[in-house]
Amino acid sequence: MKFTETRLKGALIIEPERLEDERGFFARTFCQKEFEAHGMNPRIVQCNISYNKHKGTLRGMHYQVAPMAEAKLVSCTKGAIYDVIIDLRPESPTYCQWLAEELNAENRKMIYIPDGFAHGFQSIEDETEVFYQMSEFYSPEHARGVRWDDPVFGIEWPLNSKIISEKDMNYPLIS
Repeated sequence: MKFTETRLKGALIIEPERLEDERGFFARTFCQKEFEAHGMNPRIVQCNISYNKHKGTLRGMHYQVAPMAEAKLVSCTKGAIYDVIIDLRPESPTYCQWLAEELNAENRKMIYIPDGFAHGFQSIEDETEVFYQMSEFYSPEHARGVRWDDPVFGIEWPLNSKIISEKDMNYPLIS
């Protein structure tokens, strides 16, 4: 696996290294030792799938607070997404900054999101599926969110048409 640090400390882009032959390819997508060597939380207690029927579906910006704060490893197994993370760690020099990466079924990139970050995405193709590996169990009482359109963040979404849940539309502004 190839690990690339991002400008948001602790967040990494991971690209599987393919071993290809006439049958196709094989690639590792997780290795506890390699994750630990890169300072990542290797704990996985829950895996989730998000299926998105329509291009333009926007989900986010979600996170959990302590003691249930979670790290996530996110990949797109079908279709394509514009994946966005926001650094919400008040002590961080990149507090309130965001980063986006296109994840799709062809590039097979993954993004590692440390705890203390909000996460969301917009599907940029119909019939898109996203796979999440979580370091902590879902806890409704610790689940939080911030607005996807908060001017403090200034996220530049690729598509104007947005299909958003009522819950995501009503998250508070960070200020």
